[in-house]
Amino acid sequence: MTTRAAWVSRLTVSTVLSFAALGASAQQTIKIGEINSYKAQPAFLEPYKKGWNLALEQVNAAGGVLGKQLEVVSRDDNGNPGDTIRVAQELIAREQVQLLFGGYLSNTGLALADFAKQKKMFFLAAEPLTDKIVWADGNKYTYRLRPSTYMQVAMLVPEAAKLKKKRWALVYPNYEYGQSAVATFKKLLSAAQPGVEFVAEQATPLGNVDAGAVSQAIADAKPDAIFNVLFGADLGKFVREGNTRGLFKDRSVVSLLTGEPDYLDPLGAEAPTGWIVTGYPWYSVETSANKEFVAAYEAKYHDYPRLGSVVGYSALMSVAAGIRKAGSVDSDKLAAAFKGLPVQTPFGPITYRAQDNQSTMGAFVGVTALKDGKGVMTSYRYVDGSTVQPSDAEVKKLRPAE
Repeated sequence: MTTRAAWVSRLTVSTVLSFAALGASAQQTIKIGEINSYKAQPAFLEPYKKGWNLALEQVNAAGGVLGKQLEVVSRDDNGNPGDTIRVAQELIAREQVQLLFGGYLSNTGLALADFAKQKKMFFLAAEPLTDKIVWADGNKYTYRLRPSTYMQVAMLVPEAAKLKKKRWALVYPNYEYGQSAVATFKKLLSAAQPGVEFVAEQATPLGNVDAGAVSQAIADAKPDAIFNVLFGADLGKFVREGNTRGLFKDRSVVSLLTGEPDYLDPLGAEAPTGWIVTGYPWYSVETSANKEFVAAYEAKYHDYPRLGSVVGYSALMSVAAGIRKAGSVDSDKLAAAFKGLPVQTPFGPITYRAQDNQSTMGAFVGVTALKDGKGVMTSYRYVDGSTVQPSDAEVKKLRPAE
């Protein structure tokens, strides 16, 4: 063999071995892509990220899954569906992730669900609440963790009906989540309380509520009660303006998500009292699952958990459980494994329904109060998600055949 031929031969072997080594190295971990609106919605998503990091640490400390450590590669989508798809493509092409989880806003969640369908890539929607994710736009590769808009509204409607208020005002962010929540509230409350009237409807731009004008418009309608769907910074502005104008005085308020510490805590002493809400009273839930989670979270972060923390933790634990059951990261095998998948969460055991890929995670329903200058939930109860989901026959009509 000539010197040149020998050199080429050695170079070829070296190159092949280098690529083989890279391939082996890449397979040392299971790479999971995570996408969320961290910059746009930090109140919920900073605790959420801490939650999935805690779960990741616990799973890997216990030996990982299928003999490998889990690795999460996270990206910010800027709360924009276009950016969501761009970073999803980047995660697959550049980072070579093998599945996706995350999502916060309903519009970005729907974009990811469609992407999962087109690319045949498994996607666990952790937070987006839109009903479309598991119903109208549902697909075999997309599952959802949190109780949907329909489910959480269905938890509140019995309490709203007990108030026996006839004239209702509605205020909500004008995008998929808010529109869906209000449509469901109207439908379910009208069925529970025939003759109810909806006398004012304020649909506000997400993140840009004119709280003064909204409060005045609601006051002018003279409603007996208010159904609120605003959250985050919009909720804070509405509460402060409503308090200033006396909008909530002697008026019942039913409010989606407001009992979540992610949104309630920033209000401090201005937190509303007497509102019927969904939320997470982490400080007084005495179940062993919650107490163990709170202790682990506080030990790691020297801070208390928010609802985002529970969602992030439960999402990563769901992913790990799904991979373990599938025995693979193949998207078709994962999609099959998630049907009926049981997962232990800080809220107790949940199951991913085979009918519509929706988990049975529930929420706490209670009443807001002030304690030590801070908003809390009192008189609460946990509503299991399985009790507020439509029947199988209804789901079959709502969800396209796979």
